Amino acid sequence: MSGDITAAADLITGALGARTVEPHAGEGTGHAHDGLCLNCGTRLIGAHCHACGQSGHVHRSIGAIGHEIAHGVFHFEGKIWRTLPMLLWRPGDLTRRYVAGERARFVSPLALFLFTVFLMFATISALGGDITEAVSRDRLNSNLISAVGAVDKVQKSLEKSQAQRAALVAANRSTKDVDAEIASLQTAIAALKRTQAGGKRDDDTQFTLTNAKTGWAALDHGLAKANDNPGLALYKLQTSAYKYSWLLIPISTPFVALLFLWRRRFTLYDHAIFVTYSLAFMMLMVITLMLVGVAGVPGGWIVLAVFAVPPLHMFRQLRGAYSLRKRSALWRTVVLLVFAWTALLAFVLLLTLHGLTD
Repeated sequence: MSGDITAAADLITGALGARTVEPHAGEGTGHAHDGLCLNCGTRLIGAHCHACGQSGHVHRSIGAIGHEIAHGVFHFEGKIWRTLPMLLWRPGDLTRRYVAGERARFVSPLALFLFTVFLMFATISALGGDITEAVSRDRLNSNLISAVGAVDKVQKSLEKSQAQRAALVAANRSTKDVDAEIASLQTAIAALKRTQAGGKRDDDTQFTLTNAKTGWAALDHGLAKANDNPGLALYKLQTSAYKYSWLLIPISTPFVALLFLWRRRFTLYDHAIFVTYSLAFMMLMVITLMLVGVAGVPGGWIVLAVFAVPPLHMFRQLRGAYSLRKRSALWRTVVLLVFAWTALLAFVLLLTLHGLTD
């Protein structure tokens, strides 16, 4: 239930956030207001003020808030129904037409990116629940199973040592060494039983993810905290990915620019629009694959889609957005796939370092 509520909240937040950055040019409210603009005082000519752009019709009711939410989640002022089909089947044409100036017709790439980010994490919350709880539960079960097996093994070693001590006593020989071994085994059994019972663990029996030392004090401290509570560390990583997903755009844009160094007519702005629409599509693909996985589609088909769909979409978008020939678009697609994985790894590395040193 909490996952469903979180998912709904994420969806609404994303829609309203996307609506905030979405340009209002070309939209109409359907209500004209004769008189003066309530924002700047200019006399109205039509549905909007020609001086400041504010709508002539101003809502002042509780119902208007619900209307804004409904518009944000479901409507996008009709642009979404023109944008999504082109993003799926003609991404190159969408990118080229938006760069060329057709802004009122389509959802802006940044608004679409924000909405898909929130929608993806809302889907994860709805389908996966609380990641911290799941990871902690799996870790606890793993620790308990390991502890049970370890107790049995140490108990057998203790029984052998006790039998050896009895033989030494019967032979009237020193039992000093075997006594020390027995004491050590008994201490280990006690510690393992406390772990099995859910009590605190001694430092000598603590389960760790890594014992590596980097020499960077903040990072080593973060690794130690991740060892103590890996579920919390993964939750922080998920939250950081949610919060800083926009970093994928500035990280990826220079890589695309490298593909067109000798084509001066394409600017960083053009590449940023390309990247943002491409990232929005990839997130929509992830959402779709999660849903079809829950619906029972075999994993082999999902894996095939993961490896086949992105290159095909990149090829079509490159060819259409930059007016490339097939061969030119093909080699750029291959290189772009390498660049995409590089950008993704850089993003994950930055998030991990941020989470561990924060």
